[in-house]
Amino acid sequence: MTLAELYERYTSPACLAMSMAELAARDKEFYAARRRGDAVPVFGLDVSAPAVHYALEVGLLDAAFTDDLEQGSAGPGLSRALTEVGLITLTGGGSYITARTFTALLEHARRPVWVSAFVLRTVSYQPIVRALAAHGLSTTVDASRTYPQRLFTDDRERQYAITAVRALGGDPAGREENGRFHCLHYESRPDTP
Repeated sequence: MTLAELYERYTSPACLAMSMAELAARDKEFYAARRRGDAVPVFGLDVSAPAVHYALEVGLLDAAFTDDLEQGSAGPGLSRALTEVGLITLTGGGSYITARTFTALLEHARRPVWVSAFVLRTVSYQPIVRALAAHGLSTTVDASRTYPQRLFTDDRERQYAITAVRALGGDPAGREENGRFHCLHYESRPDTP
């Protein structure tokens, strides 16, 4: 599936007219028909219980957790799940997740873990890079391209993003100046001896 196909699906008049129960039933069928037989297990972590529970209900996640690692420790279920994790992803964020969350995740890992993070250009990822390095991960960033995210809600948010990107040494021309957040892709891998 492409992101364009997902946008088309979820902005269609038919989809917009459905109740949450109808949408969940349709999504469950929709994703089951597209699930690969060799799919790896995917666990979701978000403090938004409705978000992860919906993804779990429709078959996008194999397990879901709402532990707030910015405020506390991983609970028993998440701690057990993390022993199986080999890849941690962050998609289009970084503004509300700090090194504390990544440290908590990596403390429970029992195998080499990679981190693939798409981080908004409005925030510095360097504190997280340092935390990952403390756990034996080397980080690279692909500065050659950005990844568009959501549109700004208003001009105030647009101006905030432009100012924040410039403060971090970035150029908002053709990106944030055009009305949407953009991310950079950071990849962290275990150091090799």
